[in-house]
Amino acid sequence: MRRAGLIVWQALALARNMVKPGVTTKEIDRAVEEFFSANNVQPLFKGVPGKVPYPAVTCISVNEEVVHGIPSARILREGDIVSIDTGCRAGGWCGDAAATFILEPVPDRVRELVTVTRGALLLAIRLLGEKSFWSEVAAEMEAYVRDHGFAVVEAFVGHGIGRQMHEEPQVPNFVSESFRRRGDFRIRPGLVIAVEPMVNMGSRGVRLMPDHWTQVTADGLPSAHFEHTIAITQEGPLVLTAGPNGELDFCPQGADSSAVTATSRDKSRTDPLPRSTNPEART
Repeated sequence: MRRAGLIVWQALALARNMVKPGVTTKEIDRAVEEFFSANNVQPLFKGVPGKVPYPAVTCISVNEEVVHGIPSARILREGDIVSIDTGCRAGGWCGDAAATFILEPVPDRVRELVTVTRGALLLAIRLLGEKSFWSEVAAEMEAYVRDHGFAVVEAFVGHGIGRQMHEEPQVPNFVSESFRRRGDFRIRPGLVIAVEPMVNMGSRGVRLMPDHWTQVTADGLPSAHFEHTIAITQEGPLVLTAGPNGELDFCPQGADSSAVTATSRDKSRTDPLPRSTNPEART
């Protein structure tokens, strides 16, 4: 799974380098598709069944779009925040990851939304090495987001991942009584999950657009999304979609990573375990 995860990281680094004013989301998707083809891996998203089969290898969601945004002729502009989600299968194993990138200038509150969403993911990575059940991790993620005045999206959750992109268990970024009773699972070696907090600036509500895929915030306010594929080993959590040197952000060499860097105030709660960035480990 590490090979699939590394290729996903490289694809997102490529996409991140293209997130500039004047570029269309379709151009970014085309570049990622060509990259997957050059590496002889299978895109996971294209052709996913639905009322309309999903038509692209990435989901690119801009501003108030939460997830599943279909790449198009939409031109990116200064002030946009751009969430890019993609995945591939290599050697029969899957990797899946996402990140939100900022086209400055944006209001401070929008920048904080992106920072906090990333922070929720890093918090989860660290807590996977400390907690026994997922509900314990999800409760802290939800509290962290709420403490900053944002809302966790509840309509969509993370998932198990392996030979298939979507496997059991479901991995929510919040806790409900029904989940505690029927869906909670133990964190133990061998578990591989895709953790993907989606956080809205306003309410948690979403609605479906007429294209049958794109989900937008119900109140029209911005949303952010981060994701990594993470394996639980005897030594702790291992991020399979990290970069070649264990990078958890998707910034190509020389790029400015400030758009997705947690504030020093949050550092103590969001730093992942060192094990999670070990590039030599394999699953």
